[in-house]
Amino acid sequence: MGVTDILSIQLYTLRSLESLDRILDTVAEAGFRYVETVGSHLEGAVGVRAKLDARGLAASSSHVSLAALRERPEFVAEACRTLGFTQLFMPSVPPEQRDMDAEGWRALGRELGEMALRFHDQGITLGYHNHDWELRPKADSKTALELIFEAAGDSPLAWQVDVAWLARGGADPKAWIEHYRGRIASAHVKDIAPAGRNEDQDGWADVGSGILDWRDLWQTCRRSGAAWMVVEHDRPADPVTTARASFAFLSKIED
Repeated sequence: MGVTDILSIQLYTLRSLESLDRILDTVAEAGFRYVETVGSHLEGAVGVRAKLDARGLAASSSHVSLAALRERPEFVAEACRTLGFTQLFMPSVPPEQRDMDAEGWRALGRELGEMALRFHDQGITLGYHNHDWELRPKADSKTALELIFEAAGDSPLAWQVDVAWLARGGADPKAWIEHYRGRIASAHVKDIAPAGRNEDQDGWADVGSGILDWRDLWQTCRRSGAAWMVVEHDRPADPVTTARASFAFLSKIED
């Protein structure tokens, strides 16, 4: 299995292109064979699957909102089956909940753990995707992210580790990855620009052009269980260039 067999790209990266046809053409032309969809793509799963098939693409995984998980879990599971993937990640809590107290994060962890059990029975892995706000201490010096996984207990709740958000939050990504290696199912591959650069891109960079050592981090993520490595850039100046440059860099990494 080569790097391109586990390399995907989060379609949120290319949202400014607007047309799904243009987005998929762009990622296919860049060299990607897999994509990670967003929640809106689950709504039209049959049509999205047809567009993927027409370009020789496949879905590795998807993001899905907490609301959809709560309100329409069977619909979400059926969309996963239609699109042909088995990894599903809740990308973030709504903005108004990001400053929850410790009990709020524990309650979320328990709820996600219960959901993960139900999805697991259908052959689907459900996980949580982090940003940096989950690294804020909430109780007894424990962070929100620690509280989520602690409350999830022995459930199959997985983690899609966003390595760059860990770094931006002041954490040591390798230490966190090692600590939670039993939960890691996927990793978001993004990069951070040198200080003072790419301010129009919120300080992010195309993978390989920033300050993170992705040759080393790639191996760390893979050894810790990441089955998919998913490129993402939260605010690219030129998503076409981002897709091409990130693929060109990562395709040369030894898995």
